[in-house]
Amino acid sequence: MTMTQTYAPTEPPRADVDAMTGPTVVEFGAPWCGFCMRAQPLIASAFANHPDIRHLKIEDGSGRPLGRSFRVKLWPTLIFLRDGKEIGRLVRPNDARAIADALNQIDGGSGSASPE
Repeated sequence: MTMTQTYAPTEPPRADVDAMTGPTVVEFGAPWCGFCMRAQPLIASAFANHPDIRHLKIEDGSGRPLGRSFRVKLWPTLIFLRDGKEIGRLVRPNDARAIADALNQIDGGSGSASPE
């Protein structure tokens, strides 16, 4: 698994996300969102040291049930899960280190190198 590059226009049911085992990041955003575009290099930098973490990149919008179930209000929002349980979240991240720290929390610290 590696970082997902494009936002999926369809979303899995919340029950499927809750049933996922291991570390998972669910990223909510939109391909036309300026905040989302600016965050992509930071997210990619942090994920470079965590190739085994599942990354779901979901196109969000008004009335989309998965985003609403996670109470997403701003994009991008990164939800960090371990075995389907939320461990943390970052809203509009602007620091690769914060993303890497959150990835370390769900990955057991296996990606120890610092992103630049």
